[in-house]
Amino acid sequence: MSHHLIFEGAELAGKSWLMSEIYNFLEPKYNRGGKVLNGCHWFNCDIGFYGTDHGKAIIKNYLKIFEELKDTNLIIEKFHLSDNVYNKIHRNKDVDYSKEEKELKKLNFKIVLVTFPEDEEIIKERIKDRLNLYPHYSRIVQEPKWYIKQQQMYLKLIEQSELDFLIVKAEKLPDKNMVKKILNWVGEDI
Repeated sequence: MSHHLIFEGAELAGKSWLMSEIYNFLEPKYNRGGKVLNGCHWFNCDIGFYGTDHGKAIIKNYLKIFEELKDTNLIIEKFHLSDNVYNKIHRNKDVDYSKEEKELKKLNFKIVLVTFPEDEEIIKERIKDRLNLYPHYSRIVQEPKWYIKQQQMYLKLIEQSELDFLIVKAEKLPDKNMVKKILNWVGEDI
């Protein structure tokens, strides 16, 4: 059975690093033939449409892609919870994803919610790291309290999800123990 994982969480939580570690485990283990990287497919869905009128329609189209790839390992970076959080933050709007969650459940998707310590100094360091890697992030950077508020919204939404979920806290990055915890949770021996 293939692994279908959605990594959700506030900005700066460490999702990308964690996903790269999970990908580096799953891709070589499940690769079929070595000619292409087909052991695991990574979708970065956070590409500027969450919190807009386009979010739900695009997510529905991703679901068609996931159906096509249902027999492969899929890891998704931000999805329906993120669209809901960004709609709440930027437009004070709730988006109903109950139908899409039923489709995700049929495809055996699980959610990994990545969190961080709600410490403003740690968040300031993560902002600094983000700006060093991605200078364009300066156009949307926020104060630490904003990221904490965002995380609290994710924590509230995850409790309403129909999907199985695991909450992990990125106390520090890198953290190999989080990787082991996730892989054990999905039944992978490492």
